[in-house]
Amino acid sequence: MSTEQLDSDAGNAIAPNAHRLLWAGFMAILAAGVGYSVRGGILGQWANQFGFSMTELGGITGGGLTGFGIVIILSSLIADKVGYGKLMAAAFLCHVVSAVLTYSAPAAFASGGKEAAFNCLFWGMFIFAIGNGLCEAVVNPLTATLFPKNKTHYLNILHAGWPAGLVLGGLASFFMSEVKDGDTIVREAIDWKIQMSLFMIPVILYGIMLLGQKFPKSEAASAGVSVGDMIGTLFAPLMVFLLVIHAMVGYVELGTDSWISKITGSIMENPAYGLALFVYTSLLMFALRFVAGPIVHKISPLGLLFVSGLLGATGLTLLGSAESVTACIIAATVYALGKTFLWPTMLGVVSEQFPKGGAIAIGMLGGAGMLSAGLLGGPAIGFKQDYHASANLAESKETFDRYKASAPSKFFGFEAVGLDGAKVGVLENDGKDLDRDLKLVADGKLKDEKGNVKALGEWWATAKTSAKVDKKPVSAAGVFGGKMALKLTAYVPATMAACYLLLILLFRAKGGYKAVHVEQEGTH
Repeated sequence: MSTEQLDSDAGNAIAPNAHRLLWAGFMAILAAGVGYSVRGGILGQWANQFGFSMTELGGITGGGLTGFGIVIILSSLIADKVGYGKLMAAAFLCHVVSAVLTYSAPAAFASGGKEAAFNCLFWGMFIFAIGNGLCEAVVNPLTATLFPKNKTHYLNILHAGWPAGLVLGGLASFFMSEVKDGDTIVREAIDWKIQMSLFMIPVILYGIMLLGQKFPKSEAASAGVSVGDMIGTLFAPLMVFLLVIHAMVGYVELGTDSWISKITGSIMENPAYGLALFVYTSLLMFALRFVAGPIVHKISPLGLLFVSGLLGATGLTLLGSAESVTACIIAATVYALGKTFLWPTMLGVVSEQFPKGGAIAIGMLGGAGMLSAGLLGGPAIGFKQDYHASANLAESKETFDRYKASAPSKFFGFEAVGLDGAKVGVLENDGKDLDRDLKLVADGKLKDEKGNVKALGEWWATAKTSAKVDKKPVSAAGVFGGKMALKLTAYVPATMAACYLLLILLFRAKGGYKAVHVEQEGTH
């Protein structure tokens, strides 16, 4: 943003520290993006180390997003009452606790096995998400309050912190990930615990930036709107419709982002390429969110959302059909253009149409998106991978029997026997990591109280005789499952586009889209 633009907007801001608070909020969202991105890059390490299936990994990532959504909703109800500063202090504490829990997973695995490790990672991600949710409940209504004449533009700038975090986390994962030349490992991956620690850097920075700062009340609170009236806006027909649409936004954007680097890395036959592509699309999002204002002024927020839905559906369909690195880059570019403006522009629409809703209306929208991503997006996309990968590999029955998970994956009453992540990991690196772990156990340097390492070693002793035959179909099944999951997910943004078109027609019938002020707000 130019100096002239900042000077111009300073006159429209309602507080002298408006830009400091904006950038502190940016840093808080950046912290969430770093943690989210790094986690996406280490799912493979978790699968290999703890033996998780894709659905179980989806449960861990989904748990984080679920916690995010619940806390946004609950804290939004009390944000104006408790105060923004206290909520941000609580967020800082949650981020620290989440790090401690996550780092405890290896020790938990050694003493309690796979289930204990799952619980550590799940609750670590859940508490991390609570911190993120507290931040989100504050910074969205805060930004809308600070810049009342240009809400959508500044909400997009605020949420540029998310892709910025994805870029930084993705770059870290790229340079710390395993590098392979064919079947030869050129560089071992840096321990995932080191990668996860990176998110604490922006956490410390936003804490410093907010020390001693005064926070304004929301537009609704300043106008004397009661909490009851704020909650009442949630039952307006238009608001209910927007909540449903944003649930789809969360499913397609955050649910897909949990998996995208892993899936594209499999398609391009190199995990590092998947991370690099994720960094590229996130960088594109970061840059574009700074120019949302001029676009919105030309085609309206709903017009931007409609185009975004169409591009998102097209991009995911193309990714699901990609066969080469070039095809993945083109498809991912289209998908990135589609998802860039969805989340912050939806926040802007709610803020402009329901100013009496204050922090509650914006918080409920964000909560709906996060809950959908956590309860539906992450787990569903993981389940779709398990279902289609196992269906593909089942054609090679003997291979499938060797690599299938010990228990079926379940999602809303549906069942599928996925592939065992630990066994697939052993196959991918020809048992090198397993040999190392077995030696550590034998030397007493690694606890194996549940016998997981020993059992995997005994399995591999038999399975490795068929490794050359198994490697190709197992790899192909994983790629097939990922691509099918993306193709099916493309129906979600296509549905969103139809919803946005309906809203455009409804507003056009009423004279066009216009921002509403507190004293003007009706029942829609």
